[in-house]
Amino acid sequence: MALLITDDCINCDVCEPECPNDAIYQGEDIYEIDADKCTECVGHFDNPQCQEVCPVDCIPLNPMRVESKDELLQKYERLMKAIQSPS
Repeated sequence: MALLITDDCINCDVCEPECPNDAIYQGEDIYEIDADKCTECVGHFDNPQCQEVCPVDCIPLNPMRVESKDELLQKYERLMKAIQSPS
């Protein structure tokens, strides 16, 4: 699954720089996660880094984006390939 940031977000700015896929961005009111870029840090780390640093624990799994570890790894590989050979 991709992750999502709930309305409990306090805009503390600690999650955004931790995301290795640049999936976290400042939304209109709170930070948001681009589910197409979120791999739960699969391929980079053992645990999602945004969850590790979030002081209010407002980054759960996104029930609308159910993905297996294999699917997350495939997404990671596609993202890394796109970075290495930009169109």
